[in-house]
Amino acid sequence: MKTSSWTFAAALRRDNRQLVGKLLVVVGLMFGFGYALVPMYRAICTAIGINVLSLSERQHAVRAEDVKNTQIDLSRSISVEFDANARGPWEFKPAVAHLAVHPGELTTVMYEFSNTQNRVMTAQAIPSYAPKQATPYFNKLECFCFNEYTLQPGEAKRWPVVFVIDPKLPADVKTITLSYTFFEVAGKGGKQALQVVTSGSRS
Repeated sequence: MKTSSWTFAAALRRDNRQLVGKLLVVVGLMFGFGYALVPMYRAICTAIGINVLSLSERQHAVRAEDVKNTQIDLSRSISVEFDANARGPWEFKPAVAHLAVHPGELTTVMYEFSNTQNRVMTAQAIPSYAPKQATPYFNKLECFCFNEYTLQPGEAKRWPVVFVIDPKLPADVKTITLSYTFFEVAGKGGKQALQVVTSGSRS
């Protein structure tokens, strides 16, 4: 009887370990897929000869002349919240968490980025907006999300986002969240990092 109970308990522990192992594999695959999604998207864009990430953002860019001709709506204020997410071991954050902005008012906010790794890296930011209906009314004159940037080990940068909210923004929109996710991309930084690793292995 004791042998049967011990055998059952051992089998149960084995099954539990196998289940936990499978769950860990699933979690790892989900994380890997999420991390690789943007590089895969970029690879497709590169293969067909366009940079969709930059192009889509430039379509929301406006000229300074257009802003000068925009009337500021002082009768209302929009709360703009700034968010930053870093997909990797580096630091990325806005200088301020939120601002009150009048529609039609030219506004600048700074984002801070620091490469805390001991290698060169190239990265690009991808923006998103909430609520989605505010996206066509959030216009940028200048944004670091238009380009890729290569940073040396330990290098820190401050980048501006210059934007204006179209006065035609629906009246029921009181708050807009601008969120950036910073991804490492395959570029000049990746090649330099490979050279560093290679030279280090020879020494």
